[in-house]
Amino acid sequence: MHDQNDKVNALLQGERIPRMATVRQKFESGYIENHGEVLRGLLKRPELERTIRPGMSVAVTAGSRGIDHIDELLRETVRFIQAQGGKPFIVPAMGSHGGAVAEGQIKILEGFHITEETMGCPIKASMEVEQIAALSDGTPVFMDRNACAADGVVVVNRIKPHTGFRGPYESGLYKMMCVGLGKQKGAETVHNRGRKRMGETIQLMGDAFLEKANILFGVATIENAFDRTYRLVALTREEIQAKEPELLVEARGLMPRIIPENLDVLVIDYMGKNISGTGMDTNITRSFSLESGISREGRAKKIAVLDLTDQSHGAAVGMGAADTTTRRLYEKVDFNTTYPNLLTSGGTDSAKLPMIFDDQRLAIQAAIKTAIGADKERLRMVRIRDTLHLSEIQVSEAIFEEICNDPAFEVISPPRELSFDENGDLF
Repeated sequence: MHDQNDKVNALLQGERIPRMATVRQKFESGYIENHGEVLRGLLKRPELERTIRPGMSVAVTAGSRGIDHIDELLRETVRFIQAQGGKPFIVPAMGSHGGAVAEGQIKILEGFHITEETMGCPIKASMEVEQIAALSDGTPVFMDRNACAADGVVVVNRIKPHTGFRGPYESGLYKMMCVGLGKQKGAETVHNRGRKRMGETIQLMGDAFLEKANILFGVATIENAFDRTYRLVALTREEIQAKEPELLVEARGLMPRIIPENLDVLVIDYMGKNISGTGMDTNITRSFSLESGISREGRAKKIAVLDLTDQSHGAAVGMGAADTTTRRLYEKVDFNTTYPNLLTSGGTDSAKLPMIFDDQRLAIQAAIKTAIGADKERLRMVRIRDTLHLSEIQVSEAIFEEICNDPAFEVISPPRELSFDENGDLF
């Protein structure tokens, strides 16, 4: 039952939504199936085995991203350490996520099936940090207190392009050290040096970790366009610094994208922290923060976001990148979970509210109506599930006419009207 102002709804009722075809975009699809077996083989290197001494305590990092088979990769890393006689434990390494409290970070790990029972080792969660170094300008470098007290640290993360800055080290092992292990205080320190200096800061602080902290080795994954593990690597302490930039270039080349360009409207079914740190990957939407200095060329005129994932636990970081949204999404927002991340990063634009409408049909119609300069008779509109799943998408009739014979696409179904239910929703 609609409770929004009837005058607002009346302005949108006549806005035509184009017929949409379903197509499959073709990307690199190779992937690793037997994660545990592959990682076991990679870890069987003398230079890695001798980093573990019998009886030594070893912290293993676990982040807040939905990485393919992360529970299996962490479990295999734990078993490797135990086989060498070490005493591993998991440490949440996710900056200010989880509401910047230890309990919230444990809850995030539980969502990825990372528990003491599944890992076979303790989980030590704390927001307390120690300063381990300082940059040349005096900026402190912080490290999780439990990890700092351990005899060694193994860093585990996915390597991929970041959503808010550019540099030789973006999302990966370096960032896991200085932001993840830095906890809320470390993450805030990184962001306080400025968004445009993020690439420089990550590199300098990562170098400081490798110099001052007892980093033993790293385990990194690269995913293909379908969010499946394309490559696994186990890197020595020295190799982390030398090889991560090369792996980032490889990861960038594997990223999915929305192939049709010059969009008037982009409809995104779901945003969420389990999808991207910014709710929706800005490498896909091109909705980069103006503070980042990264060009927004290629962004759709308007973006409608329809829902927030349950796995986000109310964290709606990134909703400010949407132009229109639904009351359903808004009512899921937990500001006590959303704001700590933004108070840490300074990215207040990320929490600004889009225009809120009673249902998904109205949110889409509002995006179409406000797409100034668009040819409404030949509207260029794309609908995606989320920015992680870009294989199967829907395209408007105007775009379909251009790509129906393009070998980069496979037609699944021809253009047809979107099917809204009695509440005005698609799902």
